[in-house]
Formats: sequence, structure tokens, C-alpha cells
Amino acid sequence: MNKRALSAGLLLLSLVFSGWLQGAVELNENVPQTYIVKKGDTLWGISGMYLREPWLWPELWDVNPQIDNPHLIYPGDELYLVWVDGRPRLRMRRGADVKLSPTMRVSPLDLAIPMIPLDEIGAFLLQHRIVDAQALNSAAYVVAGAQKHLLSVPGDTIYGRGNFPDGERAYAIFRPGEAYVDPLTAELLGYQAQDIGNARLLSSNTQEVTELEVTRITEEVRITDRLLPLEERILDATFHPRAPQVAIEDGFMIAVDGGVNQIAALDIVVLNKGRRDGLEVGHVLAVYQAGELVFDQVAQDNVQLPDVRAGLALVFDVFEKASYAIILKASHPLQVMDKVKNP
Repeated sequence: MNKRALSAGLLLLSLVFSGWLQGAVELNENVPQTYIVKKGDTLWGISGMYLREPWLWPELWDVNPQIDNPHLIYPGDELYLVWVDGRPRLRMRRGADVKLSPTMRVSPLDLAIPMIPLDEIGAFLLQHRIVDAQALNSAAYVVAGAQKHLLSVPGDTIYGRGNFPDGERAYAIFRPGEAYVDPLTAELLGYQAQDIGNARLLSSNTQEVTELEVTRITEEVRITDRLLPLEERILDATFHPRAPQVAIEDGFMIAVDGGVNQIAALDIVVLNKGRRDGLEVGHVLAVYQAGELVFDQVAQDNVQLPDVRAGLALVFDVFEKASYAIILKASHPLQVMDKVKNP
């Protein structure tokens, strides 16, 4: 290949790539030219105000000298829309209430507006996880309580038996809950771990029976409740919503927190796809509802209409075979067994 052909090829590639970017970022109609950030705003909400596909928000904020870190914008800041090389960009004027110096940010970072409403999922993460069958079967368990009575308050003693890993002192007490099963393959994906409380090790874990003290309790501890090392699950305040890089196929919402019949915005759902399928924290998926089966009066037979896009979900906790996601948008009520696909 000669240099002229190579240059032409590179030029064509750059034009295609540039056109893809420009086409990917599509503004909503009647977007504001300026916007003053308010307390309670989220970056997702602001991006959704401007973009038809808000998970493409990095294209709106990128290459911006005033917003070097879009996670650190504050109530009172003024955002204004400009066009750079034919593409929309958001720029910012710092609000009068936020004072910065070259070496120190005076406003606490916790005042910065978040990417998503973290308070909706923070408490959920502390009390929910999905445990696979192997981990469940190998977990230690409660074999007895002090004086053989049922437990109801912190400070009570319980006795555990089974596998207590070396160096682990704090344990979560949980009870196996709902079994999550893939709707197509019938594969067991894991069990809901129902939060019962916490306990700390009192005696050596080399003994046949290990003594623990209950430090937190949500309901009465029972014999056979399981004991797993306490996980430090820190909620990342800087989610980066983005589309998955792999195709998500045969994805479904298989359960919803709270057992409600209809699923709406900010509800938390369980997906039948996880780490092994390429899902990561921050991935955005489109929710689709199955198209209706209608009768074709001309052909005199039934025909299945295409699936209808009905919402958006953000994955915020990923396990090997399943995931938790929060519904960010729902055009109408969603239901368990609605499909999830690449947006």
C-alpha cells in the first residue's frame, strides 16, 4: 500500500470515527443554553436533560478546560452549551458560593453532585448480596445459641461450626432466601442472602465449635443460619455509566427487591447476567418488553410484534452469574421477566 492510499484510508477512517461520535451524541429538543446546578441534581439527570442517550455523557463533558472532573461540580455552578468542531460540549462558570484556591478545594467534596442518586442504593448494598451454591454449602453455620435460647439482642453468644478462614474476625449472619434461576436454561444462579446481622469471633477458629458474639441484628437468629466473612462493600460515588462492550444476550430481570408486581424508576432488580457474561459496575442496559401477539386479518394468522423499549437500568453490583441494577428510567410500568439488552 502506497503512502497516498494509506493517507486516504486513515482520512476515511478518521471521518467515519468522527461521524460515529457526532452521530452518537444526539441532543434532546429545546435543551437549555444555560443551566444553574441545584442541590439534589445528579450528573445522570443533567446529562439526560441534554442527551437522548445519557450514558454517552462523557462525550458531552469531555475535552473541557473548565470541567476537568465533571464529578466535582457543585450547586450554584452555571453550565452553558457550546459547539466544538460541530459537536455539543458543556462548559461551566464556577458559582459564587464555591471558592477554590490553586492548592485546596474549600468546599467539601461531599457537596459535589453525584453521578446517580447514591442514597437509593447505599443502604441496599449493606444488606443484600447474592451467594452461589458452592459458597453457601461451604459456609460456616450457627449450630447453637447460649443457654439454648433464641437470640434477639446484640451481646448474645452463638456457636458456629464449619469453615472460619484464618484472620477473619467479623462475620455476616445471613439466611438463604430466594433461589435465582435462569429462565431459559434453568441454571441455578445463586441465592439471595437475607441479612440477619453481624457477629465477631470470640474463641479460636481452630476449635471444632467456634464462639461468636452478636454485634448487630435485624431479626431473630436461627439454628442453621450461615456465617460468612464480613465484606467491606464501598459504594463508588463516581459511577461511569456506559454501554457494555460485549453483546448481552438473553438477559432478563428475574426478581425485584420488595416483591412488588410493577417495577418503576429507582426500583432495584436482579438480572440473570453477571461477571462471566461481561457485565461490570456502571454498565447501562435498555429494558425491553415483549411485543404483543396480534392477529393478521389479511394473512389470517398470528404475528409477534417486535419488542418495545421501555426503560433503562444501571448495573451497580456484579456477581459471577447475576447482578443488581437500579431502574433509571421507565416509560411505563415494567415487570419481572422483561428483557435487558445493549442500549
